Amino acid sequence: MSEEPTYALPQSDSESAPYWEGIQQGELRIQFCTACRRHVFYPRMLCPHCHSDQLIWVTASGRGIIYSYTVVHRAFGPFAAEAPFIIAIVELEEGVRLMTRLINTPRERVRIGAPVQVTFDRVSGRPALPFFRLAE
Repeated sequence: MSEEPTYALPQSDSESAPYWEGIQQGELRIQFCTACRRHVFYPRMLCPHCHSDQLIWVTASGRGIIYSYTVVHRAFGPFAAEAPFIIAIVELEEGVRLMTRLINTPRERVRIGAPVQVTFDRVSGRPALPFFRLAE
């Protein structure tokens, strides 16, 4: 009987806790600066645009486009058995970009600018993680 691979899970801290709580509830939360009216990702204490501390949490649409991507053909550790897989930079409708994995997506259909949608995946009872797939 083979042992399930061990994945390093993200660690929540005081700045990112609302993000991870949202993921567990099936929501993609990002910050919004009420001073300069811009969205912010990754979670932080000060707005990177205007340096204000007036950041609030909002639920993102979960829709975006593929900004960039790569197909991983050779991986190491617990990911070796999963190769090939697709890692992408997704630009959300709100204007922020995040790195993610595309799942349930045929490689031949992946292209820059393709519309994508967030999906939340629980692997073997572990906490949910945000991934993206091509939008329907």
